[in-house]
Amino acid sequence: MSTLQSITQLDDLSNHTRPNARFDHPPPDAAEAIPDGGYGWTVVAACSFIIFWINGYTTAWGVLQTAIVKSPTLHSNVRTITFVGGLYMACMVAFGIASIRVIRFFGVRYTALAATTVFGLGLIATSFTLEHLGGLFSIAGLLVGVGTSLLYTMTNSLPLQWFSSKLGIANGLVKGGGGVGATVLPLAAQVLIDRFGLQWTFRIFGILIIITGIPCALALKERSTTGTLSRFDWSLLKDVPFLTLTMAGAVGVFALFVPPFFLPLFSSSIGLSASTGAGLVGGFGAATAVGRILGGWTCDRIGAFNTTMITCLVNSISMLAIWPASTSLPPLFIFAIVNGCANGSFFVGLPTAVATIAPHSAAASISLMVFFWTPGNLLGAPLAGLLIEATGAADAMSIEPYRAAIFYAAGTGILATLLIVAARLRLDTKILKKL
Repeated sequence: MSTLQSITQLDDLSNHTRPNARFDHPPPDAAEAIPDGGYGWTVVAACSFIIFWINGYTTAWGVLQTAIVKSPTLHSNVRTITFVGGLYMACMVAFGIASIRVIRFFGVRYTALAATTVFGLGLIATSFTLEHLGGLFSIAGLLVGVGTSLLYTMTNSLPLQWFSSKLGIANGLVKGGGGVGATVLPLAAQVLIDRFGLQWTFRIFGILIIITGIPCALALKERSTTGTLSRFDWSLLKDVPFLTLTMAGAVGVFALFVPPFFLPLFSSSIGLSASTGAGLVGGFGAATAVGRILGGWTCDRIGAFNTTMITCLVNSISMLAIWPASTSLPPLFIFAIVNGCANGSFFVGLPTAVATIAPHSAAASISLMVFFWTPGNLLGAPLAGLLIEATGAADAMSIEPYRAAIFYAAGTGILATLLIVAARLRLDTKILKKL
């Protein structure tokens, strides 16, 4: 009998005998089965570098799409180009459950090597489709999205095999790499666009992803079979806290990518330069790195549910109170930092909370939860783009036409916060309890 099967049986037995067993500390034998370190830190480092490119490219899309919209060779608008980025992000999460099956069949290293190659070659191919809208959707949206889906699923599932009591900080370090990428790549994108042009920017990113991503793929290692962790527990579909938390994530992601996608365009409306707009996105990315690491630490200290609830609330308040008043660089910079920190922490807290609810099927449960992000990733930022275009904000030199898009994002964030609070109270009404 494998170690993970033993853990599963222990967990199932305890859940039948104690209603709140899933939130207690695991039995000593189960805790000892997961190393909480060792080669796991190498896996965390490799996953962190992979997510560096995924989140970095996602955040840099705000800079890239601004350059695409302003390109004289492709006559399009911000609404349409935003849908390309939305399709990429939707594919990244939509194929999460299928990615688990692919990883189980081919193994993590072979899958990572193939996915890294697809990701890099996809960006290189995108450089040749910048004048063709259909090519952008099929290559930059669909193909790159499928490649990153496999990689993103690995970064969510592999730490579960290596960490238990330190899972929060492990997830925080992995996601922190994405925050660093979100800091560096928007700035790098603007510098490369100014110096080499938009086409070579995509090509350079693609080449670097292949060169640096292949060693990371080779460093990935499964501690044991993923069978138990990747087998979904269908009884969770009757679990109200799990369903409510999944709904919260599905609603929340409608708002989360609005700031990084539109900060460059928004900053130009108040008279700031393109490099300043890229710097704001870079500052946002740096804040997400801090938020992801801090979020992992607080998950281990005050609980994943409490962390997610607080960060989602801060994210919503920043969009209601700070962004609408950002008529100059200082308040806009403050908004980028505060919102970015809360944004980063959200992406650590939510998967960790799901792992708390379903420890014996965590990988599959997280993939299912992430699958429901598909509508938000596909439509969240584009809906903001529709509002911006409808109010004429794309050409405006004022923040007034942007307010509809800002309040739309803030409203979805508030609804997500209320759903997280409902899930938290369903589990335990004692707010100060670690959960």
